[in-house]
Amino acid sequence: MNIKGYKHILWDWNGTLFNDVDLCHSLINELLIEHSIPAITLERYREIFTFPVKDYYEKAGLDLSNNSFEELGKQWMKQYELRKSDSSLFPFTLNVLEKIKECNIEQSILSAYSEESLNAIVEQYGVAHYFNYLAGLDNIYATSKVEIGKELMKKIGNGKGSVLMIGDTVHDFEVASEIGAECVLIANGHQCKERLVRYGVEVINSMEDFWKCL
Repeated sequence: MNIKGYKHILWDWNGTLFNDVDLCHSLINELLIEHSIPAITLERYREIFTFPVKDYYEKAGLDLSNNSFEELGKQWMKQYELRKSDSSLFPFTLNVLEKIKECNIEQSILSAYSEESLNAIVEQYGVAHYFNYLAGLDNIYATSKVEIGKELMKKIGNGKGSVLMIGDTVHDFEVASEIGAECVLIANGHQCKERLVRYGVEVINSMEDFWKCL
């Protein structure tokens, strides 16, 4: 893949650079079992995961008419924060970030994770120095990141066609379309490849394959 025509790359964090897929799958199953709902397979999880996360909770079987999404979200996030350090960066992530840096292309993160937590975890995993900006939400409920994407584009100051968004979900494609960025999706994150290929953008199987394309 030729990235040299881009001035800036916007990375998604969860499921793209940071492999928390198994953790997130485990956490939703814990919620389901607690509410006497059958657990779902990892395959099913990747078929139904979506933004806003509230919609995915309903697809998983949680009855939000009887359970507060806000309370469920707090419960989920409490466990996530306690256990996130059990996860790690995807293999070859550091190789890719370093290669892009060597190409003198700026990089930032655009995430549906809360910005405070995003800043902390990027520091924790030792990759903060690769990024010009870290843009996250001001809440824990993983809604849309279109608006923070638009604000980030203003800070970057690059025109249409010079920014590449790299993510692992359809929402990353939707955000890229809204903010005037091009898009590449990586298919070993929170959504399965079968969903991603429907949108006419380049879909790469893994970060290792992305590294090999550079």
